Amino acid sequence: MAPQFTFHNGEQLANLKLHYITLGDPKHPAILYLHGTYRPASDLLSKDFGGELFGPGQPLDASKYYIIATDGIGVGQSSKPSDGLRARFPQYNYEDMVQAQYRLLTEGLGVKHLRLIIGNSMGGMQAWIWGQKWPQMMDALVPMASQPGEMSSRNWMMRRLLVESIKQDPAWEQGNYRQQPPSLRLANALFATGTSGGTLAYQALAPTRAQADQLVQERLKASQGADANDFIYQWQSSADYNAMPGLGRIQAPVLVINAADDERNPPETGTLQAALKQVKNARLLLIPASAETRGHGTTGMARFYARELGQFMAETEKNR
Repeated sequence: MAPQFTFHNGEQLANLKLHYITLGDPKHPAILYLHGTYRPASDLLSKDFGGELFGPGQPLDASKYYIIATDGIGVGQSSKPSDGLRARFPQYNYEDMVQAQYRLLTEGLGVKHLRLIIGNSMGGMQAWIWGQKWPQMMDALVPMASQPGEMSSRNWMMRRLLVESIKQDPAWEQGNYRQQPPSLRLANALFATGTSGGTLAYQALAPTRAQADQLVQERLKASQGADANDFIYQWQSSADYNAMPGLGRIQAPVLVINAADDERNPPETGTLQAALKQVKNARLLLIPASAETRGHGTTGMARFYARELGQFMAETEKNR
C-alpha cells in the first residue's frame, strides 16, 4: 500500500492498494507478469498459461524463478472506483499503473532487478513502457498481443465505443447508479466478440446461424461480475498510450509475441514491424492463424510459443 500516490494529471489518492501474488522463492531471479485489461493477476495461474510455463523444466520454472503478478490499478483487489469513490476516482492511465508496479517492486518487495518482464495485451503495452523508463532494470522483455504504437484506428475506436455505450445509457446516471446499467453486459459481449476470438476459430465454432445465435445467447446470459465505472476506467486508461517516442531507450533484448489473427493488432498494417526497427535487439514471433488460435486471445495459450520463449530465456541468460 502506498500512503500517498500522485497520478500523471496531478490527482492524488491516499493509501493506494496494489494487490499481488507470487510464485517461487524471493531469493531467485524475479520475473514480473503484467495482465491484460480488467483481467486479474491470477490469470497467470490458468492451465493454458501457467500450466505451460511454470512447471518443472518449463520456460519459467517456478522452482528457479520468483514470479510476481499484480492486480493493476482499477482491477481485482487493487484500488478501484467501485471501492467507493466511483466517478470521483482519479483518472489513471498506463503510466500510472506502471509507476505503481515499480513502487510495489522496489519499495514493497525490495526487488531491484528483473530477469524478465512478460506482459499480455494491456500488460504487453506496459512492458514497452517499462523497458523505456528503467532500461537497466530487466534482462529481457516479452510484450505479447500488443504493439508500441499510439492507441488508434479500430483498436481505439472500439474501446471508445465501448465506453460511450455505457456512458450514454441513462441508467448509468453519471456513475451514480444503484444497480449495474444494462448496457454493461451488452457492451462487454459485443467488444469481446468483435475484438478477440479469431476468425477461423469462430467459423469453426459457429458455421451456422443457429450456432452463432447460441454463442450470443450464452454470452448475454453469462454472469456479470464487472462494475460499470471500473469498466469505463479500465478501457479509458489506454487513451493516451504511445510508447513509440522512447523505443530507442530500450536496452534489454525483446521478444515480441503476437498472433497473425489478432483483431486489435493486425500484422498486415506493418506498423509493428516498422517500430521494431527502432529497437536495438528485438524480434517478432508471429503465431500463424488457425482454427486453434483465438485472435487477440491466442497469447493466453502458451503452448503456441513456450518453446520459443524457452530458447529466448536461454539466449538472454548467456548474455547476462
